[in-house]
Amino acid sequence: MVYTQDVRTAARRHFRAAQVLYGQAGPGDQPGCKAVAGYLFGIAGELAVKELMRASGMMPSGVDRRDDLFFAHFPALKTMLATAQGRRAGELRRLSEDPRLFQNWDIAMRYAPTKDISANWVEAWKASAEELIDRMATA
Repeated sequence: MVYTQDVRTAARRHFRAAQVLYGQAGPGDQPGCKAVAGYLFGIAGELAVKELMRASGMMPSGVDRRDDLFFAHFPALKTMLATAQGRRAGELRRLSEDPRLFQNWDIAMRYAPTKDISANWVEAWKASAEELIDRMATA
C-alpha cells in the first residue's frame, strides 16, 4: 500500500499521542508510557522539521532515501540540516547546531528496554517537540 504524505498533520497526531502517553497515570503505566511518549515526541519533531523543510522550498530528492533529508531520522537529520537551502535555511541550520535538540534520541530506541530511556531525556524531548511544533505552526 502506498500512503500519501501530510507531515504537518502527522506531526500533530504523533505529538498529541505522545502527550497522552506522557500523562498516563494508571497503575503500572509509568515509566513505560513515558518511554514510548519520548519516541513519539522524536517522530513528531522529525515531522515538524520536515514540514519546515517543505515550507523552505525543499523537496524529497526521489533518488536515494539514505541521502535524502526527508527520510532521515535524528540524529542524522540534524547533521544533514547543515546543508539546508531555501527561505528558512538559516533557521534549519540553527536547528542543526542546537546540541539540546533531541539530544540522546535515536530511532533505534524503539528496540530498547524502558530502563535505557531516561526520564530526563523524555522531558527534554517533550520540550524539543513542543518548540518544533510551534515553529511548524508559523511555517
